[in-house]
Amino acid sequence: MDRPFVRTGALMELASYPHWLQDVVAACSDAKHAVVGHEIFQQMHAGVLPPAAMRKFLASSWPVIEQFPQYMAMNLLKVQYELGTAHAMARKYLIRNIRVEQNHVEYWIDWSHGHGMQRDDLLFGWRCSSADALSHWCWHTCERDPLAVAMAATNFAIEGATGEWAAFVCSSPVYERGFPEDVRKPAMKWLRVHAHYDDTHPWEALEIIAMLIGHRAQRREIAKIESAINKSYEYLRAAFDECLATQIHMPFGSRDAAAEKAVAAA
Repeated sequence: MDRPFVRTGALMELASYPHWLQDVVAACSDAKHAVVGHEIFQQMHAGVLPPAAMRKFLASSWPVIEQFPQYMAMNLLKVQYELGTAHAMARKYLIRNIRVEQNHVEYWIDWSHGHGMQRDDLLFGWRCSSADALSHWCWHTCERDPLAVAMAATNFAIEGATGEWAAFVCSSPVYERGFPEDVRKPAMKWLRVHAHYDDTHPWEALEIIAMLIGHRAQRREIAKIESAINKSYEYLRAAFDECLATQIHMPFGSRDAAAEKAVAAA
C-alpha cells in the first residue's frame, strides 16, 4: 500500500476521497439511483402503495434488518488493532453501530405493527426470493471478503441508499398522516432515524475504506469494491421489484382491515 490516506476535506464531500474511489462511486451511481428512486418509494411517499405491497416490503426486508448487526460483527472479526489507524477507526465504528442497528431492529417491528402485522409475520411469514438473495449476499461478503469490500457492500451501499430513500419518504407528510395518531410516532421511528441521524454512517464507512486501501488502489481491489457496491444495489432493486409485482397473501394473521386503515391517505 502507498502512503496512508488522511482525509482533509469535508466528510460528506466525494472530492475529499482518493480519485479511484470517486470513480467507483460515480460508476455505481446509476445502480444506486434505481434503488433510491424506485417506484415502491414513489408510491410510499405519495401514500398510494397498496397495503399488500407494503406488508411484502416489510416482511421481505426483515432478514437484512435483523441480520445487519451480525454483518458488522463478522467484519469486526477482521479488524486487527495493531495494523494502524484504519483498523482502529473500523473497530470503533463497528462496535458503536452494532448497538445502534440492534435498536433499529425493534423500530422495524414497530413499523410493521403500524401496518397491522404481527412479529410472527416477520419471523415466519412469506418473503420474496430476491430479498433472501440480498440477505445471503450480505452474509457471504461479510463472512468471506476483505474488510474494505464487505463494508463497501453493506455500510456504504446499503446504509447509504437506505438513508436516501427514507429521507425521501419522510419529505412529505402524506405517508405519516396515513397512520392513526396513536401509532404514528412508533410506526415512523425507523424511517425518521434513518432519514436524519444515520446520514453520516455511509460516509464514515467510505473514509475507512479509503484509509484501508490508500491513494493508489490496485486494479483488482477497485474491481472488487465496485462489484460489491453494484451487487448490493442490484439485489435491493430486484427485491423491491418483486414486492411490487407479486400478489401473495401474507399468512400468520396479518390483519388486512387494520393494515388498509393504517395506510389510508390523510
